[in-house]
Amino acid sequence: MKIKSLSINNKSGKEINLNEQVFGIKPRVDIIARVIRWQLAKRRLGNHSVQTRSNVKMTTAKMYKQKGTGKARHGSGSVSQFRGGGMAHGPVIHSHYHSLNKKVRKLGLKSALSNKFKSGKLFILETFKSDGKTSSLKKKLNKIGVDNVLIISGNNLDDKFIKAAANIRNLDILSHHGLNVYDVVKKDNLIIMDDALQLVEERLL
Repeated sequence: MKIKSLSINNKSGKEINLNEQVFGIKPRVDIIARVIRWQLAKRRLGNHSVQTRSNVKMTTAKMYKQKGTGKARHGSGSVSQFRGGGMAHGPVIHSHYHSLNKKVRKLGLKSALSNKFKSGKLFILETFKSDGKTSSLKKKLNKIGVDNVLIISGNNLDDKFIKAAANIRNLDILSHHGLNVYDVVKKDNLIIMDDALQLVEERLL
């Protein structure tokens, strides 16, 4: 599998060989969905809770006598059917985290990357030095024809490039360490810097 790298000025560069085991597998949509569900579950705080009957401070005395009133039988006023009573079976603080096999997580990431390559939305960008200006970077990305894009960087990312990209809408930058399925799927296009490509392949092989 071969792809031509691009310069920031949208000029074709050298031909790069992509590893078929990472970018050439048949995308598994079901696996991608499982990994995204696992990622988002970890983000949930799970701190929503309500007062139950045991948390409500109220007298436990019987409201009125059992018989002879013509009304329904009731005991304590802390039950859910009365104003101020505790909720029955309400939400409690808990973690939404669930485990997912490491092989499944890798397969999900490979599927997401392969899907971007097959749909023509994967670009390999040659490393460049930025002038730190947002307008300049925006114009150059428009030349390449990418919008709503995720950029995967290598170990040596220019601070000026990060500064210039910070104010561009729908553009995110991630280190190769933080590459994940959810962020890849969330963006329409994926740009991998040429110095990060080998690191990405090594991580997934």
